[in-house]
Amino acid sequence: MIDLHTHSDVSDGTDPPEQVVERAVAAGCSALSLTDHDSLGGLVRARVRAAALGLRFVPGCEISCRPVATGGMHVLIYFVDDESSTLGAELVRLRDDRHRRNLALADRLAELGIAVTFEMAATRAGHVEGVGRPHFARAMVDVGAVTSVEEAFDRYLGTGGAAYVPKARLSGAEAAALAAASGGVAVLAHPYSLGLEGAELARVVGELAEAGFAGLEAAYGRYSPRQRAELGHLARRFGLVATGGSDSHGATTPDLAVGTGRGDLKVADRVLAELEARRPAP
Repeated sequence: MIDLHTHSDVSDGTDPPEQVVERAVAAGCSALSLTDHDSLGGLVRARVRAAALGLRFVPGCEISCRPVATGGMHVLIYFVDDESSTLGAELVRLRDDRHRRNLALADRLAELGIAVTFEMAATRAGHVEGVGRPHFARAMVDVGAVTSVEEAFDRYLGTGGAAYVPKARLSGAEAAALAAASGGVAVLAHPYSLGLEGAELARVVGELAEAGFAGLEAAYGRYSPRQRAELGHLARRFGLVATGGSDSHGATTPDLAVGTGRGDLKVADRVLAELEARRPAP
C-alpha cells in the first residue's frame, strides 16, 4: 500500500514532514510521496526520516494550474527534488507571486473591515513561506469574522469571493513540460475538481494525455468506489497510470488519514512502478 498525495506544514498541512512519514509507516505504507504546494522544501527532511524507518520515499509537489472549467486544476509532479532544476526555478517564481497575492489579500480583508493581517496568517502557518488561503481562513475564524473555514472560502477567499485575489498559474501542458524537463512526471490530481464530468472530463483528460501527462489520480481519498472505478476506466482509456493518494493535510483534514484516506483507500504498490516507468530517459 502506498500514498502518493500528502501535505506537511511546509505548505498548508499541519504536521512536519517527519511526522507525515511516521504516519505512513504506522498505516502500513511501503512508499510515500510528500507533495507540498509549490515547494520542494520538505523533501530532504522527509527523505531522511523515511530512510531511518525503512520507508521508500518519492519526492513530489503539487501545483495549482489555470482552470479549464468552473473548478480548479491541480497537478502532482513526482521524482523531482532538485531545487536548481527547471521545476525548482519555476516553483520559486510561483512562491514569490503567492507572497504578493497574500499581501494583497490581507489588504483586501482590511478594506472589508476584517481584522486579519498577513502576520496572523503566517502565525497560523508556522512560517512565512507556507502561507496560503487556508491560513487566512483559520485566522478569520479566530477573530470571529466567519464561523468556519468553509464560510471563509464561500464568502471571501474562493474564486469570486469578496477578498479573492488571483495568483500566477501555469497551464497543464506547461506543468507537464516542466516535469519532463526536470526528469519527473505529471499526474492530474483529484480530477473531479475540474468541475467536469462525462464527455467534457474525458475531453480534457485526453488533451492532458497528449500534452505529456503520465497519470490521473483515480483512487483519491474522498472519492467513492464508483468515482474511483470511473476514473480508473478513464485512465486506461487514455493510456494513463491510475494513481492514488489520501491528500491528507493533518489536522485540517481529520477525515483523511495518511495511507488510508477515509479508511477504505488502498493504493497498490504496482502503481508506483508503473509511474516510474513513465519517467523520461536521462
